[in-house]
Amino acid sequence: MTETIGQRPWMTTPQAVAVLDALEAKGGPGCARFVGGCVRNTLLNRPIDDIDIATTLTPDEATAALEAAGLKAVPTGVEHGTITAVADGAPFEVTTLRRDVSTDGRRAVVAFSLDWAEDAQRRDFTLNAIYADRDGTLFDPTGQGIADARAGRIIFVGDAMTRIREDYLRILRFFRFLAWYGKGEPDAKALAACKALRDTLSGRPAERTIKELLKLLSAEEPRPAMTLMRETGVLGKIMPFCKDLDQFNGLVEIETSQLFENDAVLRLATLVPDDQVSVAKAAESLRLSNDIRDRLVAAMGKTPRIASWMSPRESRRAVYQVGVRAFTDRVKLAWAGSRRTAANHQWRGLLALGESWAPPPFPLTGDDVIHAGVPKGPMVGEVLREVEDWWIDHDFLDDKFSAIEKLKAVAQGMAY
Repeated sequence: MTETIGQRPWMTTPQAVAVLDALEAKGGPGCARFVGGCVRNTLLNRPIDDIDIATTLTPDEATAALEAAGLKAVPTGVEHGTITAVADGAPFEVTTLRRDVSTDGRRAVVAFSLDWAEDAQRRDFTLNAIYADRDGTLFDPTGQGIADARAGRIIFVGDAMTRIREDYLRILRFFRFLAWYGKGEPDAKALAACKALRDTLSGRPAERTIKELLKLLSAEEPRPAMTLMRETGVLGKIMPFCKDLDQFNGLVEIETSQLFENDAVLRLATLVPDDQVSVAKAAESLRLSNDIRDRLVAAMGKTPRIASWMSPRESRRAVYQVGVRAFTDRVKLAWAGSRRTAANHQWRGLLALGESWAPPPFPLTGDDVIHAGVPKGPMVGEVLREVEDWWIDHDFLDDKFSAIEKLKAVAQGMAY
């Protein structure tokens, strides 16, 4: 019996219809089908992100067809058969059916094909090798993609060792898909292949590695997959500085049971060294973006010390010193590493204060110091810092007159 997911809204948008119409005007009905994540996630009643299309048209033919229909065609990966169709600002990745001619674990030389089954055989997992016509009719050339998707089985298409040798990053993709879609015991052959070929991950492009890792960490429940990565030695190959998963497991537990969030970057913070110098080096080796690197470095600061018993005044001081984001990150990391010995409500109270309290601006400026009689020069900054320390010690006193009086006293007491 032929299965169908029916016509879903994402299939019938004017943009999607325009792309399919353009391709079929050239290649005839059925020359293009939806494939990959949009089909898989619809089958599993999950949200979809990107819409990928497979076609029997060559990249040149697809480009000509799209442009003839007034659509834009961007050659994003034309050597591998991929162009990006853009319809009214919406992108669709369009890839010609293909087979691998040769691979080196990083790049593949492909030949174009007209055979849907042949195209399916070069895809990574069976649940990603399901195609759908524009009316929602499903095509499952491997014969098990639909069943595997519903059962949560992450199974390589054909021989696992062969699929990994085509692209060594498929090892990380296996664990990523396991975290997002896996159910029950993982496939033994897949695990054995990932373990056997784990050394191939050394020297892989760090940008692709961290992209896969962050996708894995953004899963709602990544702990089983991460545990398997550690047990198979895969985690040690991409993050040799990761000593254990205790704090990681603690953070995920807190996020899922207390905070109802999943922060991939903060989860990454539990896997890198916990001092600012070492984490900066790890960020460089992983080729992290500047934003992620800076956030991790700020989260690893040791002063002020974060503890569940901090008073509101101490908490406000810490927020003022390091900023709201770094403070809340440090609270969550300290909470995750505390073995949850303190009551959860104490940690939640710290987070609530950090997220709700807006640090006030210091009421004085350098001009105020000069007006108090301090000559221009380094002394201005010294006086200003001393008064600011006093202001912080008095819990951010909302009284500029008192701050000015303190400034006068400090200025009079200092020798110029």
